[in-house]
Amino acid sequence: MVETVSPKPTACLALADGTVFYGHGFGATGRCVAELCFNTAMTGYQEIMTDPSYAGQVVTFTFPHIGNTGVTPEDDETADPVAAGMVVKWDPTLASNWRATEELKSWLTRTGRIAIGGVDTRRLTRAIRQQGAPHVAMEHNPDGNFDLEALVAAARAWPGLEGMDLAKDVTCAQSYRWDEMRWAWPDGYSRQEDPKHKVVAIDYGAKRNILRCLASAGCDVTVLPATATSEEVLAHNPDGVFLSNGPGDPAATGEYAVPMIKDILDKTDLPVFGICLGHQMLALALGAKTTKMNHGHHGANHPVKEHGTGKVEITSMNHGFAVDAQTLPEGVEETHVSLFDGSNCGIRMKDRPVYSVQHHPEASPGPQDSFYLFERFAEAMAARKA
Repeated sequence: MVETVSPKPTACLALADGTVFYGHGFGATGRCVAELCFNTAMTGYQEIMTDPSYAGQVVTFTFPHIGNTGVTPEDDETADPVAAGMVVKWDPTLASNWRATEELKSWLTRTGRIAIGGVDTRRLTRAIRQQGAPHVAMEHNPDGNFDLEALVAAARAWPGLEGMDLAKDVTCAQSYRWDEMRWAWPDGYSRQEDPKHKVVAIDYGAKRNILRCLASAGCDVTVLPATATSEEVLAHNPDGVFLSNGPGDPAATGEYAVPMIKDILDKTDLPVFGICLGHQMLALALGAKTTKMNHGHHGANHPVKEHGTGKVEITSMNHGFAVDAQTLPEGVEETHVSLFDGSNCGIRMKDRPVYSVQHHPEASPGPQDSFYLFERFAEAMAARKA
């Protein structure tokens, strides 16, 4: 009988509490330090890695078959991966997908993102749920030599997402127009050639598919940086204002975003629609507060109930902070709630077309359970003009 020897680990994940996971490194070499979260989605790993809302985070995928559909530029939510790294159960296999243009491993290498495979992701996920999202240092070294004390120290020294404004890091550098609509068979992406409404979208880390959904709902979209002022927004004479998703602590981004939103609400009767961080920005502008969650919501199977209709939607989630519904002021009501933990997932002003949701209606988990939110935004703009 021949004894087999396990290959030497080439990657290491160190948690701030001193726990260490070894595995097989792929993608870029080097080290990254970030918060660790887990995502339960069975598909969409490329969209997750390129979602700007994951800035400052390493993503543990609970679904083991990551990489089996390769990558394609059509599925990028922004130009390059934004998540700091990925952790998977099994090493990626060769891609089997007619749309794939590149393997996951080479894509991560080319874009400078570190990944580790061969990790007990069930154990890691349980640790995150029980102890909260930990700070971690992850290193990929083909030589297999790791300074564990230095890795643990780096994880402990990382300041964390609380108080961190990351929207400035992922927002656009200058304004631009958007007219690409949602992907449809057999033509793929088409252009909106007959828009009905002018929308200014504030980019706190906007996903491309959100902008596509706005265009598909009949909007002529102008995207402005996160730091845009109310004067810059109103200079475009919009029919509505959209507040995008994004990363980091909403209270930190709110230092400059909240005054702009308040000014829009005070000076105009424009419809306003927010998603994810945009939802939190609107809540702060209306007088509510946000809190850091234990391990957040990250996945594509989250049931959310709309109070007004009683309808339950299967939604996509990605957030580590939440609006505290107990702090909503008079005149603002909760519209949606998570059926997992009862946390807030939507608000609206009672007397104006101003509303927002925590979940991602553009991510097609239902697959179209929540697309009505974009249509509702378009209807509000049409009603105002009528």
